Amino acid sequence: MADFVIEMLNITKEFPGIKANDDVTLQLKRGEIHALLGENGAGKSTLMSVLFGLYQPEAGVIKKDGQVVKINNPNDATALHIGMVHQHFKLVECFTVLDNIILGAEPMNGPVVDRKAARQRVLELSERYGLKVDPDAKIEDISVGMQQRVEILKMLYRDNDILIFDEPTAVLTPQEIDELMEIMRSFKKEGKSILFITHKLAEIKAVADRCSVLRKGRYMGTVEVADTSVEEMSRLMVGRDVQLVSDKQDKTPGKTILKVENMTVPSRVHSNNAVKNASLEVREGEIVCLAGIEGNGQTEFVYALTGLEKMTAGKITLNGTDISKASIRQRSKLGMSHIPEDRHKHGMILDYSLENNMVLQRYWEPTFQSLGFIKSKAVREYSDRLIEQYDVRSGQGSVTIARSMSGGNQQKAIVAREIDRDPQLLIAVQPTRGLDVGAIEYIHRQIIAQRDAGKAVLLVSLELDEVMNLSDRILVMYEGEIVGEFDPKTTDVQTLGLYMAGAKRND
Repeated sequence: MADFVIEMLNITKEFPGIKANDDVTLQLKRGEIHALLGENGAGKSTLMSVLFGLYQPEAGVIKKDGQVVKINNPNDATALHIGMVHQHFKLVECFTVLDNIILGAEPMNGPVVDRKAARQRVLELSERYGLKVDPDAKIEDISVGMQQRVEILKMLYRDNDILIFDEPTAVLTPQEIDELMEIMRSFKKEGKSILFITHKLAEIKAVADRCSVLRKGRYMGTVEVADTSVEEMSRLMVGRDVQLVSDKQDKTPGKTILKVENMTVPSRVHSNNAVKNASLEVREGEIVCLAGIEGNGQTEFVYALTGLEKMTAGKITLNGTDISKASIRQRSKLGMSHIPEDRHKHGMILDYSLENNMVLQRYWEPTFQSLGFIKSKAVREYSDRLIEQYDVRSGQGSVTIARSMSGGNQQKAIVAREIDRDPQLLIAVQPTRGLDVGAIEYIHRQIIAQRDAGKAVLLVSLELDEVMNLSDRILVMYEGEIVGEFDPKTTDVQTLGLYMAGAKRND
């Protein structure tokens, strides 16, 4: 009999209007890396949240080392040496990195917290696993990628031996992903057991031993990864063949839609400028990608472009109009759409309904309001149309509270809202973060359709496959400067990597 360290048997978990897990069984062997694969909203995160004690199932049992256990809350899970890196970070934004990592597991020196010992331990872990962080930085001031590192360090700090990774690579660079894969392999050598939720089939092939597939809340089976192709896994996940590379016809760009001249943006974290004298143009009918390793100024560049941050120097022109000092709404009205990097902070109001989130950028238009009153029927019809068109899955349709939806479906809702506004300029930052292959295929088609309709698209992505697949031109940003421009047809990932790491630059 296999040595199962964790068994989740016949788990059922329901929410209003939806059965997130429908009689699901999952068995984790000791010392294996077990991938959990499924579409957005298939119930993967819910199942792991049941194991971590965040949810209580309506039916089913959990066994650890063959014994039935009751996990009422995350403290119970921690006592059983179960740790979880969450897809949506469980961090206190006004606390420092160090305080977040040790929260609830503080080392004490008599009646006071031994901060010196805690700091030493955190620095040792970050050095050992290549997860460099500034222990004194506040969470609200660091990038999404850095926040992800803090989540991983939180789990490492607690010495857990059953590790749940919920989309841990969604915001990491290719180099960081390779490092994380190595970390997982080293955990496995140490005898730890890993449950690994991802949408990235290449990662499953690279690191997982077995893979269990969920579809619409139901268990579809478990396969040996070494014996199963990427195409077979994607078919098992979405129930159809998926096109993994986008079709894109050559197109001659038209007039300049976006022109950025000599932009300089200060950093919120240190005394240097985050963006230094950066200039670029995006024309009608082209996709320009701004590529770079996390933390090299892309975030601040986009914040200044969209009005979320102020520039200290430079000029932004949109369709011939100077918008350098324009408000966010003015930029929006002039034809700028923005799919933001952080969907929770800048993309949605999580306690609003899905329909209210769908009209956040348009509720003041005559279609949706009259004399200051919202036309509820028009909002509902509009939201219902986008939900159907973009396959946004939620328990109660338009009235679903956004917070209760899976991360991938929140992302699809934002993409639907921003593309449907028919913008002149679409700024898409990590547009497929956390999406499954079927949804990625659809979003890529939508972005290419915008380009083919003569719109200008500025894509900011850490996914080099996405960069090479979608872009007409690639600009690399390093330490706040644009250091190279490339044609994806005549360059390769290795060359881009050298520029992204600062080893090379164009004169």
